[in-house]
Amino acid sequence: MDATFFFDPVCPWTWRASRWLVTVAQARGLSVEWRSFSLAILNDGKVSPEFAPVLAASSRALRLVEALHAQGRADDAGRFYTELGARTHEAGDPLSVELVEAAVAAAGLGADAPALDDDGWDEAVRASHALAYASAGPDIGSPVLMVPDADRGLHGPIFTEVPELDDALTVWDSVLPLLRMPVFHEIKRGRR
Repeated sequence: MDATFFFDPVCPWTWRASRWLVTVAQARGLSVEWRSFSLAILNDGKVSPEFAPVLAASSRALRLVEALHAQGRADDAGRFYTELGARTHEAGDPLSVELVEAAVAAAGLGADAPALDDDGWDEAVRASHALAYASAGPDIGSPVLMVPDADRGLHGPIFTEVPELDDALTVWDSVLPLLRMPVFHEIKRGRR
């Protein structure tokens, strides 16, 4: 894989970063591995009741992501995430159990749907989350980007909107050497 992208499907910042990476991958012929980063795990159960339903739906979705990963089905996991994002971030609807199931069907993964309710995949989700957090943390969230030949991952990049192709490639060409540079630590702007 040319890049590993750890995501929680509820995060809109993560969604925009994923669309950036998809744009870059298509233009450069890169392969992307899609892995779990759980905001529920990150927040250690300290979630306000209003966010509990979306994080529960996310946890179900991440089980399927890890089940697909275990079978080496990165493209299927990416297609599933695309369907999730289209139904949530693009449509402006909160993630729900029903939207997760609709995304499974739209991605053609009906035979894999039992993974959604199989808590046996929770350990794989925790392990994926731990890998991402150890790579880019502490004090990070979703997404995390890792590339081969880099000692550490990166939280982000974070976009206010998905960049067009030329800008997307410029960001990739800038981030890639920074990721591989052991002395690089952080670039950040305050959000407006």
